[in-house]
Amino acid sequence: MKEQFKIYIAAYLVLEKDGEILFLKRANSGFQDGKYSMVSGHFDGNETAEECIIREAKEEANITLELKNLTVVHIMHRFSFDREYIDIYITCSEWDGEIKNMEPKKCTDLSWFPIDNLPKSTIPEIIFALDNIKKKKHYSNFGEKNK
Repeated sequence: MKEQFKIYIAAYLVLEKDGEILFLKRANSGFQDGKYSMVSGHFDGNETAEECIIREAKEEANITLELKNLTVVHIMHRFSFDREYIDIYITCSEWDGEIKNMEPKKCTDLSWFPIDNLPKSTIPEIIFALDNIKKKKHYSNFGEKNK
C-alpha cells in the first residue's frame, strides 16, 4: 500500500518597523544554521496560520500580536530536500512587548534590517518570498521537485 503524501506547513512573520524587517540568525537546528530567517515555525495542529505566528512571536521574540494586525501576504509551495512545504508569510507592524531573543540556543542574533539591504547570509527562499511580497505576488513555487 502506498504511503499517503505528507506536506509540512509553516508560518513566517514579516515584522515591519520603519522600513526594516526583524530577522533572526538560526543556530543548532540542523537546518540552515548560521543563516538569517524570520520569526517562524511549523503549525502545531489545530491552529490557523495566524494562531501559529502569534504563538511563535511570543515563543521566539517575546512579543504579543493581535489577530486584527495580521495580514497574509504570500504563500509559497517550497520543495526542500525530501519534503514539501506550504509557507505562509504574514505581515504585522504593531505588537505589544519588548523584542527579546527568547531562544538563545536556537538564535544567535535578533536584528532589524532594511528590506533592500538584507544580510548576505539570508536563507534564499526568504529573499525570494520578500521579492514576491514587494511585487504584490501572492503565490510562488520555490526549489526543485524530487525526481
